[in-house]
Amino acid sequence: MEAEVRKPLRATKDVTRPATINMPKKEKAPEPETVRSGQMRPAMARYRLQVDRQTKATFASLEDARAAGQAIKKSFPVVQVSIYDAEQSTQAGLE
Repeated sequence: MEAEVRKPLRATKDVTRPATINMPKKEKAPEPETVRSGQMRPAMARYRLQVDRQTKATFASLEDARAAGQAIKKSFPVVQVSIYDAEQSTQAGLE
């Protein structure tokens, strides 16, 4: 009896591969440029009210900033309240 020798299977050109599906390209509509309100810094006025060195509000006038600062200082006497002038780069503390 002749022993039958089996050869290992090899990929040949006869083996069919699964067909690839080419999807049609989608046409992209131009996206309108929108300003994201949460992504931009808010506009800062000249006087900045700072509580414990963190800016909490901005004011156009010094009197408005002092009034808001004194109200915070009256309610919370322990915190450090100051007003920063952005144009002159000076800081004045409230007592």
